[in-house]
Amino acid sequence: MSSIPQNKNELIQAISVSYEKLTLDYERVPNALTRSLGVEGNVKGTIISVCDTLAYLIGWGKLVLKWYDFSVKGKDIDFPETGYQWNQLGALAQAFQLEYKDWTFEKLKKEYQRVIQDILTLLHKLDEHILYGEAWYKQWTLGRMIQFNTSSPMKNVRTKIRRFINNNTNK
Repeated sequence: MSSIPQNKNELIQAISVSYEKLTLDYERVPNALTRSLGVEGNVKGTIISVCDTLAYLIGWGKLVLKWYDFSVKGKDIDFPETGYQWNQLGALAQAFQLEYKDWTFEKLKKEYQRVIQDILTLLHKLDEHILYGEAWYKQWTLGRMIQFNTSSPMKNVRTKIRRFINNNTNK
């Protein structure tokens, strides 16, 4: 499998494997440290918490589901999100963090699991052509847009979480 999924099965595999690995890493974070600042943020020079990384992944996952839902209903999609341009992704990440700032680590993990399950359920329903057969947004296929906003950021977040664990625990 290439590092970039090229078909439905590879996309499902990439999301599933990334989710499983990241979930194991999240389980290694002591609950007392989940709101401690110590993870490199998405805005240059910012430091966020482990919980904020979950908010980020939940936010993007929900956007993927919203984009697909809007496309099926024939609604206009305001990419990446209403009020944000592609050059404002740091501000969008901070909006996700603010939205979930009062959620517990356990509640965030459950919501993240639900969002990933919803995305995987959607992927199982879609056929290869819908995912990779034609451009869906500009030059990107739907499968590539999903990958950009699920498995890719999960790998990036996992690197940051592992660094946080190594710097803050004896594990």
